[in-house]
Amino acid sequence: MSHHLDSVSYELPVGSISKQRSIAAWLLLALVSLIAAGVFSILLVLARTPFVQNLIPFLDFFRIALVIHVTLSVLIWLLAMSAVSWSLLASRDNARWDFVSFILAAIGTVVIIICPFLGAGDPLMNNYVPVLRSPLFYTGLTMFIAGICSHLLRTATSWPPLHHRLTGTDALRVGIALSTVLTALALLSVLASWLALPGDIDGQVYFEFLFWGGGHVVQFSYTLLMMIAWVVLATASGCRFELTPRLTLVFLVFLALPVITVPFLYAAHDIVTAGHRLAFTELMKYGGLSCLPLGLAVAASLWRADTPIGEGRYLRAALVSSLGLFACGGILGFMIAGLDIVIPAHYHGATVGVTIAFMGLTYYLLPRLGFGALPERMATWQPFLYGGGQLMHVIGLAWSGGYGVQRKTAGVAQGLDGISQTAGMGLMGLGGLISVVGGVLFLVVAYRSIRGRESG
Repeated sequence: MSHHLDSVSYELPVGSISKQRSIAAWLLLALVSLIAAGVFSILLVLARTPFVQNLIPFLDFFRIALVIHVTLSVLIWLLAMSAVSWSLLASRDNARWDFVSFILAAIGTVVIIICPFLGAGDPLMNNYVPVLRSPLFYTGLTMFIAGICSHLLRTATSWPPLHHRLTGTDALRVGIALSTVLTALALLSVLASWLALPGDIDGQVYFEFLFWGGGHVVQFSYTLLMMIAWVVLATASGCRFELTPRLTLVFLVFLALPVITVPFLYAAHDIVTAGHRLAFTELMKYGGLSCLPLGLAVAASLWRADTPIGEGRYLRAALVSSLGLFACGGILGFMIAGLDIVIPAHYHGATVGVTIAFMGLTYYLLPRLGFGALPERMATWQPFLYGGGQLMHVIGLAWSGGYGVQRKTAGVAQGLDGISQTAGMGLMGLGGLISVVGGVLFLVVAYRSIRGRESG
């Protein structure tokens, strides 16, 4: 019996002191990006909430704030948390390389955060990585990506050897290694798009096609790391996750398999054609179904789980909230039929599902990195508050989107002509504000844990 339990035990050991410092540094960068994204998100929610939006004197700042918010919360937060996972994978210490990679990414992040207040403007609302057409913004973005590329290369040179008998930890490590491959493929996709773009294209259209392929590919890496976090959270919170390491690894590989089509998609369509856009949309829409086997296995483990105790309470809360919101976002993805706000409803559900999984992973890692104990009650309520607010936000967006409210608009441009549109956007605004409270609570929980070690 104990042999069976050992075979389905999934842990992510933090390793040596040098390794722990690298993990903690990237974790801190992720938290800083989330703090800054939260500040900008307050401006965004207020700028789209009925009645309140009329009181905001700086509504023209909406588009600039949206660019920075998306860059911080979708690109920097998720890639910094990916870097945390990659640090867990590295088998050899290399403190100098780790330091250089982190400093590049950290300086780039700071530049992006402050550039709107130093005159950077001219926002372009393209998908995945919206930009400010400013040398300062470009510099910050380039430095951050350089830091990520450096850390990615460092991780790729120090993959740990597999044991003869595959353990749960081994399966997770292979999954993390696979995420580095997916992220590298996403970066190569951006490079391929850049090389293929004609010289007479400029502005938003240029950046839309530049990031379209790579932006879709990197979602598979995030989803893969989310699934790894789900398995860790499930087992650490006492769920009866009974897949063998070998089958878990098969499901992780299966999740990544759709991306083998990427080179063929680039070969089949010119970059600036509707076919290129549609091909990657279909890749994410139907290829994303590859996460179902492992996702259903985690859901089944929740169904049979006993009531959690101790740290299991907040780890289970993060798992349930993440799984539910990600499933909601996935379903909405099949309901997109235009350029209305069903689109942000879909990606808010899916992306925030990934975010809550990474929040849960943060809760899992902090005590294991030597930081203080988490405030258990606050940490348990936080994922439900954040996830519940985001669910209201998503439902409000999807509701109003059904009545044709367009995305990336604010104020009177939203065209809230009827009670249904106004009610939907009101629900969106209320949910957004609740999720902001949940996001702040996450940062408070993390701060109290970090301060716990310092005061100790």
